[in-house]
Amino acid sequence: MGDVVPLRKRKAADRARGKTLCREGFHKWTIWQQRPFDVKQGRLITVYRCSRCGASKTQAR
Repeated sequence: MGDVVPLRKRKAADRARGKTLCREGFHKWTIWQQRPFDVKQGRLITVYRCSRCGASKTQAR
């Protein structure tokens, strides 16, 4: 006979960890180094990505 494995339900706080701040507009912006130059506009841009949810925003220099 096999061992009985107890199943553990995840709490709502554990499921929403890291997403609740982004939902309220408090992103954790970090600089994304993949695309430093915009070809269409011909100028340098900075691309920021949220490390929690993956949203992105750009800022032209």
